[in-house]
Amino acid sequence: MATVTTNGSKVIKPDHEASRKHFIFTQEHEDLRESMQAWVEKELWPHRNEWEETYWPTEAMKRAGELGFLGLCLPEEYGGQGGDYYYSLVRSECMSYSGSGGTNMGFAVQSDMVLPPIHLLGAEEQKQRYLVPGIKGEKVGCLAITEPGAGSDVAGIRTAAIRDGDEYVINGSKTFITNGVRADFIILVAKTDPQARHEGITLFVIDLRDENGEKVPGFSVSAELEKMGMHSSDTGELAFEDVRVPADAVLGEVGKGFYHISWELQGERLVAAAGSHAAAERMIEKTLEYAKEREAFGRPIGKFQAIRHKFAEMATKAEAAKQFTYATAWRFANGEYPVREITMAKLFSSRVACEVADECVQILGGYGYMKEYEIERAYRDVRLNRIGAGTDEIMLDVIGRSYGL
Repeated sequence: MATVTTNGSKVIKPDHEASRKHFIFTQEHEDLRESMQAWVEKELWPHRNEWEETYWPTEAMKRAGELGFLGLCLPEEYGGQGGDYYYSLVRSECMSYSGSGGTNMGFAVQSDMVLPPIHLLGAEEQKQRYLVPGIKGEKVGCLAITEPGAGSDVAGIRTAAIRDGDEYVINGSKTFITNGVRADFIILVAKTDPQARHEGITLFVIDLRDENGEKVPGFSVSAELEKMGMHSSDTGELAFEDVRVPADAVLGEVGKGFYHISWELQGERLVAAAGSHAAAERMIEKTLEYAKEREAFGRPIGKFQAIRHKFAEMATKAEAAKQFTYATAWRFANGEYPVREITMAKLFSSRVACEVADECVQILGGYGYMKEYEIERAYRDVRLNRIGAGTDEIMLDVIGRSYGL
């Protein structure tokens, strides 16, 4: 709140620019927010249009590693910052200022989907081999679950890793893999018991390229996929043909991969929720600028009740999504495993982001459909949020089943 003095009396007025975002954030979190947002706006945002044609460069991730932005929640002994889970939320929100959903996605895969499972499940040798250079941005990783014939049904995957002496022989394919075209290593979800379902799944962390940057024998990028949005992010279809890996490439326990990856998905979904509400806020800000400048019938269009109410609706939904995400993150960070609420937050936030994108295009009218104003890119980019990390339909089913239905 803000206090002002009028005719000798103190009057309390609302403060819409309070510096503290939420009770879960300390001054350290806010200091990170200030420095990381400044870096994103200075070094990433200017290249947002260029990278739509060329992909974000690996050097940008190395730069993030130098600044400590890739290992915010990981131990200092491996090069991380040793922060709490809330640092991931700050990171995700700061990346929204890049103006490039694909860049945000590529970085999120590295920092929030690939590195945490290696820290939690990896042997010391695996941590030194993948976690340390991953935090530095010297090696780019990817996570491979989805296959051409299996997505939401993780237990239905067919990529097999069959034990042969001291090695596993991997055969199969993965698709829609973010960072897959450029990745140096991969967390691979495979069947070590092809006849089983959930109990037959195992995680592996393996090199895709040797120290010279050449693909390992038997591995190939069978297709570089073109997408509706996220153009700055490389997405690949990966093929494995008799790829041999040592037995110690197993990440975690043999046969427990489904449960390992289920845990990973909870953190991924919370980060996706944070990215969604942040994307909505950026779109609202950009559209608000337009509404204050664009005139119709002799006044700015934002002065018309129809437009003013659109902003009120969008801002209310975005704020509700943000506060829901923060409250759920507090429970997650304090040792709870609130799968229902995480799922709700991801579902609600991603839907809100898509609603906001559609409304912002409408407010800009013809300009909203033009690339110049960039809302059309945000509209295309944000649509993936209702598919990746669990589709709306899967989220609804998880929520429904949590009530015993």
